[in-house]
Amino acid sequence: MKLDPQDIEARFRRHAVRVTRQRAAIYAALVETTSHPSADDLYRLVKRQQPMMSRNTVYYTLGVLRNAGLIREVNVGHDMARYDGNVSLHHHLICLGCGQILDVLDEDLNRLQLSNGQARGFDVLRHRVEFHGYCVSCQQAERNVSPRRK
Repeated sequence: MKLDPQDIEARFRRHAVRVTRQRAAIYAALVETTSHPSADDLYRLVKRQQPMMSRNTVYYTLGVLRNAGLIREVNVGHDMARYDGNVSLHHHLICLGCGQILDVLDEDLNRLQLSNGQARGFDVLRHRVEFHGYCVSCQQAERNVSPRRK
């Protein structure tokens, strides 16, 4: 989804986030991708548009945007945090081979609820479902390495 500068400014103001060119560039890059990039991935991407951008600015801005609820941190067993600009209710497919993360939009999963007994007194606010497996590319690579594997 492509955001215009006025859209970004309005979102920042609604969430009490001070608007800067660098923050807007980081946020736009994150919202416009579905790849769930790391902070370093975002730094490399945004540095092309904002040459004076520092790695520290990216990390700090990600913390500000996460705390404001504008983005989500997706840490699913990777060696580094990854970020998601889509804060609507959705779930993920996670490749155990290459680390790719794909969004799953499924209304049935969105409606999952625990029974009172299973909730054990928790006031459950949200849930996230993760499917772990191997993407098509990793499956194909494995077949090419050991074609007799069953």
